Amino acid sequence: MSFSAEFRCASGCAGAYPLDQVIYRCPTCGGLLEVVHDLAALRARSPGAWKQLFAERWRSTEEPWGSGVWGKHEWVAPALNAEHIVTMFEGATPMTRAPRLAAALGLGEVRIKHCGTSHTGSFKDLGMTVLVSMVAQMVAAGRPIRAVACASTGDTSAALAAYAAAAGIRAVVILPRGKISTAQLVQPLAAGALVLAIDTDFDGCMRLVQELAEREGVYLANSMNSLRVEGQKTVAIELCQQLGWQVPDWVVIPGGNLGNVSALGAGFEMLLALGLVDRRPRICVAQAAHASPLYASYRAGWADLVPVKAQTTLASAIQIGNPVSVRKAIRTLQRFDGVVEQASEAELSDAAARADRTGLFNCPHTGVALAALEKLVARGEIAPEQRVVVVSTANGLKFTDFKTRYHEGELARAGADPTEPRYANRPTVLPNEYGAVRDNVRRLLDA
Repeated sequence: MSFSAEFRCASGCAGAYPLDQVIYRCPTCGGLLEVVHDLAALRARSPGAWKQLFAERWRSTEEPWGSGVWGKHEWVAPALNAEHIVTMFEGATPMTRAPRLAAALGLGEVRIKHCGTSHTGSFKDLGMTVLVSMVAQMVAAGRPIRAVACASTGDTSAALAAYAAAAGIRAVVILPRGKISTAQLVQPLAAGALVLAIDTDFDGCMRLVQELAEREGVYLANSMNSLRVEGQKTVAIELCQQLGWQVPDWVVIPGGNLGNVSALGAGFEMLLALGLVDRRPRICVAQAAHASPLYASYRAGWADLVPVKAQTTLASAIQIGNPVSVRKAIRTLQRFDGVVEQASEAELSDAAARADRTGLFNCPHTGVALAALEKLVARGEIAPEQRVVVVSTANGLKFTDFKTRYHEGELARAGADPTEPRYANRPTVLPNEYGAVRDNVRRLLDA
């Protein structure tokens, strides 16, 4: 079977462009592009046959099909030759039940989709494997691409640097100085990328990298490049596959630049269009209150988004005041009867810590999503019998400073969290005496 896909204007302007063309915006309206697949060709294979093929490839040892992204190759980038695919067996991440968390919230079923168990520790791997693989194919064809570049709040830079290093392609990373974790910073450095720390915020970095792409012939790797969305949409396909091709009632996902929101919607729409599922879930986008322009738009009846100067937030990866993918995100939320919620610094910190007490180890951005979930349940928008999936976007091990500062009470003292941590757990220092150890253990056992 022959399958194809092409870029088209997300706002509906005429024109179609091949996926290996260096183009990021519609030439007519200046809006973002999206990848459109030949659904008629894909329908030549039945829903049952697609499910069987995806099951056969799931976590296979055969490269690249064992990748959670490339196991859906025909739905992602069908014109990309397997020999050019750059994969770290990204995706195919666990989705675990959280029964103790569900019980604490009064829900029957909550599952966590652990995107942070991917190669570089975040869901950004899913989009970057597609983008870098396409660049590798373009370079092999003689296209004059000198480097790939991105602006980043941390996770995008780690993913780009790793995949570019694997492909032997030069990478340039532009970061806001002092605004990402040490673990996030060291990843692109270790991979050999040119790392530029700029005295600005993410939005300022984004302006710089776009100008760099226009003037210096580097290939733009941010989520305004719709190739990224094609990889990230596999989160929706995966989680339905892991639920036996059932659709959850709700999906809660943190949102900053908002490419992940439109990606999630694209995945569900494709499943619906090709008959593998029969309905859409509702989607909640969770934003940090210190960087919540989408929340303001939603509360104003989807008014035009007003960019804001994002304030410092513990959820640094979503500290974005002028999201590039806002129009596509709003379109997705309107189709999915979606909502937007926000979380304060105290709320996101306590929500992450509360969930950690049930065996999880959440990044602060997942804490934002969990805090939003608590609010939706509290006001009755999510009913007890509904199934909820929370998308955990990054690995908590990237944010050990956040965890340490929370449990030691430093967030409160620094003013990042004005309240005392509700779930703080500090070590008890004891002398080297059995009696002291025994007494503390007994207090635990008798509690």
